[in-house]
Amino acid sequence: MSLIGKEVLPFTAQAYKNGDFIEVTEQDFKGHWTVVCFYPADFTFVCPTELEDLQNQYPALQELGVEVFSVSRDSHFTHKAWHDSSEAIGKITYAMIGDPAHVLSSNFDVLREGEGAADRGTFIIDPDGVIQAVEINADGIGRDASQLIDKIKAAQYVRNNPGEVCPAKWKEGDETLKPSLDLVGKI
Repeated sequence: MSLIGKEVLPFTAQAYKNGDFIEVTEQDFKGHWTVVCFYPADFTFVCPTELEDLQNQYPALQELGVEVFSVSRDSHFTHKAWHDSSEAIGKITYAMIGDPAHVLSSNFDVLREGEGAADRGTFIIDPDGVIQAVEINADGIGRDASQLIDKIKAAQYVRNNPGEVCPAKWKEGDETLKPSLDLVGKI
């Protein structure tokens, strides 16, 4: 069952952010655009490359009004230890949510049953707390965070311009489409 168009389910979790432990709930995903990035585990191989790449895009995402949260099965204590010991992870300034009870990975349908780890899932959530885009990769396939920029710009455009849609490879400023009977069979 698709999560597109579904509101984020209630949760409460602990996170590590900028030297502090904080509490995060579904309410923290409202009032602005949000990216939630699930990854299997701390102290692994592909994960730090993805999270560092996401940090590199974080300023551009913030300019778009987007907040970022990463999530793994590890506790917020483990996130701090990884942050303190890894050069790549030490750069991260967005919140790293701990999900040792697998509540979020279950809610977002990325939990690998029997393994206790999450798939590499990326979710774009609108200011109402509704999931607008989902990408899930196999464990060995790292994500490119720069691709989030155009997806978020398209999602924001569609939200702000009812009746218009963004075609494939749409970039900000490109033409959009207005679905109607006149377009059927002409694209």
